[in-house]
Amino acid sequence: MDGSALEMRVRRPRRPSAEPARSETSRPQKRRGSAPQGKDRPGPTRSPASPVAEPIARPPLPHRSGARPHLRQPVILTAEPSEDYRLLDSGDGEKLERYGALTVRRPENQAIWPRRVDVARWDNADAVFTGDTDEEGTGRWRFPLEPLGETWPLAYDGLPFLGRFTSFRHVGVFPEQAAHWSFMAERIGEAKRPLRLLNLFGYTGIASLVAARAGAEVTHVDASKKAIAWARANQELARLGDRPVRWICEDAVRYAEREVRRGSRYDAILLDPPKYGRGPKGEVWQLFEDLPYLLHLTRELLSPRPLFVILTAYSIRASFYSLSALMAEQFRGLGGRIEAGELVIAEAGEDARLLSTSLFSRWISDDAER
Repeated sequence: MDGSALEMRVRRPRRPSAEPARSETSRPQKRRGSAPQGKDRPGPTRSPASPVAEPIARPPLPHRSGARPHLRQPVILTAEPSEDYRLLDSGDGEKLERYGALTVRRPENQAIWPRRVDVARWDNADAVFTGDTDEEGTGRWRFPLEPLGETWPLAYDGLPFLGRFTSFRHVGVFPEQAAHWSFMAERIGEAKRPLRLLNLFGYTGIASLVAARAGAEVTHVDASKKAIAWARANQELARLGDRPVRWICEDAVRYAEREVRRGSRYDAILLDPPKYGRGPKGEVWQLFEDLPYLLHLTRELLSPRPLFVILTAYSIRASFYSLSALMAEQFRGLGGRIEAGELVIAEAGEDARLLSTSLFSRWISDDAER
């Protein structure tokens, strides 16, 4: 996936929608802005008898000319404990977190080391995820201390939103993304000009609301109707109903294709795709197969004075070197630099360890550094 002379046909099989439509939301979505698995989005299921249409042939991707952006890697972005969120402990395949007023215990495949704190603290968690521990599996929540509702209030940097106990062990926010949110808000504020931001696979809308609060005009795309409704509720809760945010329930790749044809341009783009997902019309997203094409479309959507592009990838067998190499090939001739590495969360307390959560690659323009 080094991106050089990528001659390929991107397969985009269409499947009959036997499941609830999902829109492009940031984590649980998958393919083409489809609803992902792994990020709080149920994965697609298909019976052996389900018909599958012929793959949609895509033209070979063009070879970009010009110098690659400067590469800076590896970069480790760390989410530190805050009043809104703390990773209290991790180990033995689980993590213990505090979201707002609630303590949450759930599986974590990366935590292969022993726990630090007493088992009694783990046993006194307000919510415990049980059942299937696979990233794309389903399970249920248990509330050992007292029954809890489906949602509860959370916040990031003074921005309120709703947490929710979902069947895919997620709660509607990915704390490690705070490093990208603060970066994004700072760059938007420093630009001192009108900016358009596109958030593909937007999920519950926190990144979109952070960008809108900072002054950007935001287009939020997700393949899950439920996630879009959740994001809209978060906008009202945050009292940002007057900010220019468009909420679009559609397959991410399909939307990007249409925007390219329309000649639409954006100054900043967020890409938070799942490993695998479904679009509202049965479109299938597979990261390794479809990401090169989506990054090609992303390049086409950049304005004459773009600020940044941020790509995050979860639960994949790959390296950030692969992500940065792909991005560097597609962004040849744009100047700027690419930073790539991992997002990690620091445990609270002494002798804290770092829990790796995802890979990222982000392009930053020279204009954003002025």
